[in-house]
Amino acid sequence: VQLQASGGGLVQPGGSLRLSCAASGSIFSINIMGWYRQAPGKQRELVATITSRAGTTNYADSVKGRFTISRDNAKNTVALRMNSLKPEDTAVYYCNAQTNRHYWGQGTQVTVSS
Repeated sequence: VQLQASGGGLVQPGGSLRLSCAASGSIFSINIMGWYRQAPGKQRELVATITSRAGTTNYADSVKGRFTISRDNAKNTVALRMNSLKPEDTAVYYCNAQTNRHYWGQGTQVTVSS
């Protein structure tokens, strides 16, 4: 499985951004896709996930109500819409796909700053 992430950038507090991730390769074996993030000096943490079949979502408490994860199985993509961004959302965001192992895309920087 290969993952190609796009989006990210610099945004002011309260602003919005959209991340997208395209999967290729053995996509039939993917059970869950999602986004993780890692801020400087911190461990990588889960942001949101979505299951491939039922579309069941899971969010970190810190992003509930602000972020929305969605998928397009026809295009093999997963997106993360981020609203009401806060400075503490600043991190490198990683796309993730789970089969019987984890696959990671390249990170994309999200910076929330005035």
